[in-house]
This record gives sequence, C-alpha cells and structure tokens, in this order.
Amino acid sequence: MIMSPLLHRSAFAVSPAAMDAALQRFLQTTTSTPANETVNQEANVFTIQLDVPGLSREQLTIALQDKTVRLSSVEGAPRNVQRAWKLPAAIDATHSKAALENGVLTLTLATHQPEPTVQTLSIQ
Repeated sequence: MIMSPLLHRSAFAVSPAAMDAALQRFLQTTTSTPANETVNQEANVFTIQLDVPGLSREQLTIALQDKTVRLSSVEGAPRNVQRAWKLPAAIDATHSKAALENGVLTLTLATHQPEPTVQTLSIQ
C-alpha cells in the first residue's frame, strides 16, 4: 500500500490566474483615459474641459510651462487629481484662463508661435 499525503484545498483559495485577471481589470479601470475629459481646438485656442466634482478653486493647481499644462490637486483635497497635456505650440499665459463651474473645470488656453528673432553681427 502506497501512502500519499492528501492535499486539502480551501474553498476560499484563489488561483494565481484569477488574481492576475483581477489585477489587470483593476489597472485598466484606473489608468485608462478619463471619459469625463474633452479637448477642442479652434485656431490658436485650445479648450480643455474636465469633471472635478467635489473640488474647489483653492484645491486645484494649474501650472503652465512652454507647451505643457499640468493640473493637480493640493494635499488634503478630497480627491487626487493629476493630469498633464502637451500642446503643439507654446502657451500664452496672459491670454489663457481657467473657470470652475458646477464641478466642471474649463481651461481656455491661447497658444502662440514664438517670433523668430534675427540678429546681425558686424564684421570686424
């Protein structure tokens, strides 16, 4: 007679394949492009609309640098928001504006092409 140990499987044990599938579903829902975001362009003006319910003006920070727009929520805000957009042209901060109304943030970003500067050198 050959004795072999019995393997006892718990009814609550989850297979590694099921855990991998659950992790993939979680990552796809948290890293996909948000459906509550729209980007439109008219001439040299880009309009970005984003749903940010539950956040006030004081809890949002918008940073403009060259062609990049960064939106983030401050520490202690009820929601964590981190977004960035790269536009094809440099952003003109003086003609751009942001508005928050009924939980919808609207960024109106004016862009400009830098003026080429030509300088002459004198020959000595």
